[in-house]
Amino acid sequence: MGTFTAEIVGTMILIILGGGVCAGVNLKKSLAHKSDWIVIAFGWGLAVTMGVYAVGSVSGAHLNPAVTIGMALAGQFAWGDVPLYILAQMIGAFLGAVIVYFHYLPHWKATDDPGAKLGVFSTGPAIYHPFSNLLSEMIGTFILVLGLLTIGANKFTEGLNPLIVGFLILSIGLSLGGTTGYAINPARDLGPRIAHALLPIAGKGDSNWKYAWIPVVGPILGGSLGAVFYKIIFEGTTSAVYWGVVAVVIVVLAVAYGMSKKQDYVAGEIKREVN
Repeated sequence: MGTFTAEIVGTMILIILGGGVCAGVNLKKSLAHKSDWIVIAFGWGLAVTMGVYAVGSVSGAHLNPAVTIGMALAGQFAWGDVPLYILAQMIGAFLGAVIVYFHYLPHWKATDDPGAKLGVFSTGPAIYHPFSNLLSEMIGTFILVLGLLTIGANKFTEGLNPLIVGFLILSIGLSLGGTTGYAINPARDLGPRIAHALLPIAGKGDSNWKYAWIPVVGPILGGSLGAVFYKIIFEGTTSAVYWGVVAVVIVVLAVAYGMSKKQDYVAGEIKREVN
């Protein structure tokens, strides 16, 4: 098995188990229905662990474009391989979401809430506020990539690394995931969102494309910042590329802040008109 196939398989396992726990909690007449956030967080942590165990020895088990880009920025992965890895991760995430759809086939019709169905495939904010939502995804993925780099700098008993990575995902989910559902992975969100748009899901509603850019852009920016922080603070190295990353982050945050201010203004005007 080559690295391309490995990233497809690993990401597919990640989404089957991660999307699967969301389906079990969200969909009616599932025995896991309404079993709550902690179950989802543990499910995703274990999903990452299993994906890493499956293909870590072949591809390094990035399973996440933000991780791939972050590792390249940290000098631990070749830039020339980045596009191929991201393509594989997107394919794997899409296939994993399709498998979850078939696994829970009778439960889609039994579930009335379109939002619950979308939540099986992709993330959404507890409070829609573009600046805050983007910042949440950035912080979560910053911790993810920084955590992976620091974990990699330590020596563990052979075979234990994937479990430690799973605990990192669990920790992020429990501590930081409640604001946006912690995509922290563009493929994890976009691949299944595309599947949601294409699959014949009964009463599914729209795929919330208005929000879809945040769990893609936020993790890429946050993961890049995590890698830059590691290089500057932990290794004491710097370059123009790193400061370029910081500049891009500032510009994107400024745009998101402007969007949020406009949203707040419109909401205020509507409220005044109602009153």
